[in-house]
Amino acid sequence: MAERQEQAAPDAVLTRIGQVVMLHHGGDREEARSRFLDLWVEVGEDGDPLHRCTLAHYLADTQDDPADELAWDLRALSAAEEIADGRVGADPSSVRGFFPSLHLNLAADYAKLGRAEAARSHLRRARSAARCLADDGYGAGVRSAISRLALRLGEDGAPGDEGWRPPRQG
Repeated sequence: MAERQEQAAPDAVLTRIGQVVMLHHGGDREEARSRFLDLWVEVGEDGDPLHRCTLAHYLADTQDDPADELAWDLRALSAAEEIADGRVGADPSSVRGFFPSLHLNLAADYAKLGRAEAARSHLRRARSAARCLADDGYGAGVRSAISRLALRLGEDGAPGDEGWRPPRQG
C-alpha cells in the first residue's frame, strides 16, 4: 500500500501543477504565481527534476520582470538536463520533447533583455531540438513560434540550421 501511494505521489504533484496552469490560463496570474511558489517550496530545490522543470517552466510565465522569467526558465532547463543526462535514474527520452520549448523560451527571454547573441544561440538550439517533435498541433505550434522569433531577431533560418523546416501551412 505504501509503495502504491509513493507511485501516485508524482502524479498528484503534476495534477496540482496542471490545476494551477488552468488558473493561470483563466487569467488569475497573481494567484497562479503564488500557488506555483507554494508548490516550489513543497517540491524543494532538490526535488524531483520533472516537477522542478514543470514548475519552473510555468512559474516563468507568471513573472513580471524579464530577468525573473529568465531565472525560472534557466531552472527549468537545468532540471530537464538532469533527466536527459541520466543523472537521476529517470528515462532520459521522457524530456526530449521539452527542449524545443525550453530553448525557445530562453531565446525569447534573452531577446526581451536585449541580449541578441544569447537569444540567437538558444533559438538555434530550439530549432535543432525541434527535429524530434511530431507533426502534430504541438509540434507545429512550437515550430511556428520559433519562426516568429527568428523573424523578430532578423534571422531567416538558413545559415547553420540544416534540417530545419518551416511549419506546414494549412
